[in-house]
Amino acid sequence: ARTGVAAADHAGATGHGGRQRPLANRWRGRLRGELALYDANHQILAAIGRPLPPLSRLQTYSGPMINATGVYAIHLSDGRWLLVRRGPLPQQMSAAIIVLLLLTAVVVAIGAYPVVRRITGRLERLQDRVQAWGRGDLSTRVAVEGTDEVARLATSFNESAARIDALMRAQKSLLANASHELRSPLARIRMAVELVGDGAPVAIRDELKQNIAELDQLIDEVLLASRLDATPEQAGVDEAVDFSGLAAEEAARVNAHADLQTVTVRGDARLLRRLVRNLLENGQRYGGSDPLHVTLAVLDSEVQLDVCDRGPGVPEAERERIFEPFYRATGASETSGGVGLGLALVRQIAQRHHGRAVCLPREGGGTCFRVTLPRI
Repeated sequence: ARTGVAAADHAGATGHGGRQRPLANRWRGRLRGELALYDANHQILAAIGRPLPPLSRLQTYSGPMINATGVYAIHLSDGRWLLVRRGPLPQQMSAAIIVLLLLTAVVVAIGAYPVVRRITGRLERLQDRVQAWGRGDLSTRVAVEGTDEVARLATSFNESAARIDALMRAQKSLLANASHELRSPLARIRMAVELVGDGAPVAIRDELKQNIAELDQLIDEVLLASRLDATPEQAGVDEAVDFSGLAAEEAARVNAHADLQTVTVRGDARLLRRLVRNLLENGQRYGGSDPLHVTLAVLDSEVQLDVCDRGPGVPEAERERIFEPFYRATGASETSGGVGLGLALVRQIAQRHHGRAVCLPREGGGTCFRVTLPRI
């Protein structure tokens, strides 16, 4: 290219420019820009197209021209200089380049999508399993796929979850066994109190009986909680239960006002009776002197049981925490009785029957404990 342009412009400079002009124009068409030819003394010999900036005397090498943007200087072998500025690409070529780039991007995206989707899919499954584990399902494990970083993360999670699950099972087993073993000495203490009879002061004898009753209740509730944790939900009793009749019996036992609709639910009658009894005993213990009010209503596909009292109420910040084992609300005294497991068992039994238990404020003062269960 250098030789052709130099020959054409040299001919034009020596008097034959008219014959060489078509050749120079052809080279201009090839380069799609402007040309300028300078001699060794930096004097212009010929120019084609729009004027270019003059060649600087500081220019001593081929490359981008000094003090000019987009202009390139080419030092020819005979000492002359050729200046070139490329013009804009034709519209058709620009469109072709854009289309080519878009096609390349589409091909890359199509090729990368399966790889990216496989990685993100594994991460999504890992996230789902971690969330399930966080909700309390300690048996949750993650499928290990491949040998990359995601697979190593899944393996680490499975190992950690297995260790925690084993520790929790050991703790529950220890608690259940200890509670069971306490029954024998408790029975001996009760027998000793009965044998003492009238030989001990009445106040001391009554206090001993109350303490024994509370300890017996604690052991009973700890054993029940451990059994519910250890027994799979599918292994529980599943039968039709007259929930309205059951609630009526328990309400009559504590002289509570009852407004009950006839309804049947599926589940374990013994556990459901314990649920109602715990709510009523909690209301008697903390609900003040006014009678409790028990309501059983049918709402579409659900059964709603409300046990309401006129006690001091539960602060909003503690309405969720009172369902935690051994938690006592602010202001509750140990002298009022209870071992702190009654409401925890209520929620546990409700969840085992695919229901829920919540604490709500009662209009006019007091508290309502609401249990919602599926209806047959």
